[in-house]
Amino acid sequence: MIEIGVDVGGTFTDVVCLKDENRIFATKVSSTPQNPAQGVVTGVDRILKMANCKAEQVERIIHGTTVATNTILQKKGAKVGLLVTKGFEDIVETGTQRRHTMYDYSMDPEAPTYLCPRYLRAGIVERMDATGAIVEPLNEEEVRSAVTELVSSFHIEALAICYLFSFINPVHEIRTKEIVQQMYPRLWISMSSALNPVFREYRRVLVTLSDAYIRGSVLAYLGELEKSLNDMGIQVGLQVIQSHGGIMGAKSVSEKAVALLFSGPAAGVIGAVFAGEQSKVQNLISIDLGGTSCDVALVAGGRALTTTEAEFAGYPLRVPMIDLTTIGAGGGSIAWIAPGGGLRVGPISAGAEPGPACYNRGGTLPTVTDASLVLGYLNPSYFAGGELTLSVELAEKAVASIAEPLDLDIVEAAYGIHKVINENMMNQIRFVSLKRGHDPRNFHLVLLGGASSIHGGILARELSIPYTIIPPSPGTLSAFGLLVANIEHVYSKTFWKNAKEAKVEEANSFFSELDQLGIKAMEADEVAQHQVNIRRVGEMRYVGQGWELDVPLAKEMGSIELSKASEDFHNIYKAIYGFSTPEIEVEFVNLRAEYSFSLPRPHLTYKGGYSLSEAKKGTRRAYFRELGGYVEVPLYERHRIPRGETLTGPLIIEQPDTTSVIYPGQTCHVDEAHNIIVKVKEG
Repeated sequence: MIEIGVDVGGTFTDVVCLKDENRIFATKVSSTPQNPAQGVVTGVDRILKMANCKAEQVERIIHGTTVATNTILQKKGAKVGLLVTKGFEDIVETGTQRRHTMYDYSMDPEAPTYLCPRYLRAGIVERMDATGAIVEPLNEEEVRSAVTELVSSFHIEALAICYLFSFINPVHEIRTKEIVQQMYPRLWISMSSALNPVFREYRRVLVTLSDAYIRGSVLAYLGELEKSLNDMGIQVGLQVIQSHGGIMGAKSVSEKAVALLFSGPAAGVIGAVFAGEQSKVQNLISIDLGGTSCDVALVAGGRALTTTEAEFAGYPLRVPMIDLTTIGAGGGSIAWIAPGGGLRVGPISAGAEPGPACYNRGGTLPTVTDASLVLGYLNPSYFAGGELTLSVELAEKAVASIAEPLDLDIVEAAYGIHKVINENMMNQIRFVSLKRGHDPRNFHLVLLGGASSIHGGILARELSIPYTIIPPSPGTLSAFGLLVANIEHVYSKTFWKNAKEAKVEEANSFFSELDQLGIKAMEADEVAQHQVNIRRVGEMRYVGQGWELDVPLAKEMGSIELSKASEDFHNIYKAIYGFSTPEIEVEFVNLRAEYSFSLPRPHLTYKGGYSLSEAKKGTRRAYFRELGGYVEVPLYERHRIPRGETLTGPLIIEQPDTTSVIYPGQTCHVDEAHNIIVKVKEG
């Protein structure tokens, strides 16, 4: 059995092959931003040769893509028209009235009008009240006239429909879609009541517009990629990972392209969950540091925390996703001097082209990778498994460009670059843990991505995290995460009821509606109904509050289970905020159901039989401030380190996809799962 996972990053495209459920092959190829499919095909072709397999043997291929993300970031989506209830045409500009720069007198309006400029929006006569009762019937002639104008005069490529209170009664949206499909069968249509049937109008409009904006690009890319894979001889249907960490068939993307907006980062968290599971650790903080960005997420009890309220490109985007934070920090992050004279790192990255100065591809600006090379952490002749030779001279020249203005020598400047980026990442870790009611000292830090194993020991030490976990292949763990993700779909619906007044029959009726959607989606991914695992969630809050917390609900709801939800809410609220007020009434806002199927877990085997002396490959001078500067440290080849052998830092462990630095005072060993467990702190 051959399964392949492909994760496209800003700098590298990672490809992992699982052969016969126990053997892993991994490789990295340069990403091809102008045509991402080209990098994928190159990587798949290489991995098949490494595994000595034919394309016809591939039974599953799963993909994490950044096409949806980049379409919005680069503002290269479709020309979208919007139909709204008459009188609400300006909702995109109105937004929530919140501004990120409240006291900036020269600030620009914060409205994502690029998704749909004002002239492409049309108000339609129709109206529902807050209970879903029809106040004013849909004016079908206005629909026909408005869409004809949008298509013939403005040549829209997609249409978004978002009527007031359609999340309670979608009949007007459904009828509008029927009319438009009859008129223009090839026009992409995104309907808010199907994509996001929950309240808060502005957020529902943005989700619907975003789906319409990216759908054409995403489907064109996936279609081109599937054709290229078919031409190679891979005949199985392509699967993709969604923002919440579940996978689905690429054919289902036509119904919810917006589900792929955070596709790439999700796979890394799923890979981290698997690594922790193998070492019997359920409380994890994953940090994925690649060439361009850094993603941090928290896993409690073996389950990644999720959210339905995220922010993307400065705007709220309500899609189910793994609750992670991302900053512009990576190996390619550029160091620069702020106008006030302070050292800054990122968010601008050198990317894949030209890359860090030490790549010798034309880059001249100092990056984190250049600093790591100057400090002696990287092997210039063994970067990316020896496929790329790094230039120490060019790295030093680049770092010198910021050292001189700061009146520092090159080493101090390189160390400063590390200090700054480490502090940025520590703030991220504090955000996903302390600000969500979790003490990082009770977690293991899982290091993934090509650069995190250099920095992880410092991050854990400064935050008093006792252990770090370095998986067997951190640099390609995101791609591996694709192979162990569940097939999963998520559906939600507004259920705005006081918890004391909510009726069991009504809640079960709502969940029954969601079940019809969830089971249908799972069957489309070839999962039988009896195989589907269902998790139910109530989004609840104190009456009068503006935001909700997730409260797990019983699969079979009775009056006892429904009343217990309020008690559970108080406990969850206290865990996060340090207090609760049971005397205040609680209300439901939305109900959510998650449908999943767990695929068989791989049982990985690794080649062993080496001694510690065979694992040692020499020494190298590396910089450690606590030891007074450069010291000679031993180097080890990762795959040769025998299990159970304890090593004491400082030392450096090398492997094709990453370099791990074990800092002074830290110890490490390879456990039964072939994870490196680094003991950072006592206790």
